Amino acid sequence: MGFEYKEIERVGKLTKKEFIENYYKPQKPVVITNQIEDWPAFTKWNFKFLREIAGDKTVPLYDSRKTDYTKKVNEPDFKMSMRQYIDILEKGPTDLRIFLYNLMKDVPSMKEDMKWPDLGLRLLKNLPLVFFGGENAKVFMHYDIDFPNILHFHFAGQKQCVLVDPQETKYMYRLPYSWICNEDIDFDNPDFEKFPALKHVKPYITTLQHGEMLYMPEGWWHYMKYLTPGFSLSLRSLAGRPSNLIKGLTNVAFNRYFDNWMRKYKGQAWLDYKDKEAIRRTNATLKI
Repeated sequence: MGFEYKEIERVGKLTKKEFIENYYKPQKPVVITNQIEDWPAFTKWNFKFLREIAGDKTVPLYDSRKTDYTKKVNEPDFKMSMRQYIDILEKGPTDLRIFLYNLMKDVPSMKEDMKWPDLGLRLLKNLPLVFFGGENAKVFMHYDIDFPNILHFHFAGQKQCVLVDPQETKYMYRLPYSWICNEDIDFDNPDFEKFPALKHVKPYITTLQHGEMLYMPEGWWHYMKYLTPGFSLSLRSLAGRPSNLIKGLTNVAFNRYFDNWMRKYKGQAWLDYKDKEAIRRTNATLKI
């Protein structure tokens, strides 16, 4: 038995007013299928194009191993050229991913291929981040450290996206001083006996195709699985809700540094403590 998923609403295109009233204000996710067909990127951006324009750039790579206490938060596992990485993607399934990479800082000409969506969000124009994955690569369940509103555009192939409302965080086995779940949870095949609180989680799901955009509101959990090799672009704005803005600033200014310090000071014992504490705290909510 697995989760009972709800499909994320899908629409063709939205005006600024429709987006603000129907999705941003109520903090409701949505997939917009025809929002960027006028971008040059819609027809240009593929692996062949990236190999030509960014093939010599060194990119950060992550695999599916659990967190390593010797590494800082979001420190990559490997580095190689974009050309080498695309070669790996095209050879077959791989768990290697690019995560949180500002490719347009290294290749600024790519900004000419996109347009900043006029949906009423004050997007951070210095942080257009890209994400890549091979067939079957998975992005661990997490929410973003700074609680942004995210416009997530997918290119090439198919990508499955699972979202969880932040109101269900108390059931998510969140690690202390972190924004991820206990890493032993398999969100494709959840073990409800080991993690009983997950029975109360009602995730949303969708599969993004080339050119489609997913809006992820502030603090929503998300788990991504690449069904085929592909890549995505995320544009973000600061949290609009004061409580989320404060939580995001606390994470950025304090929690991530404290976590890094504890990894260095306590080593694996710190990570083991966080795993056990996430289970203890979350299961305690079931007894209230």
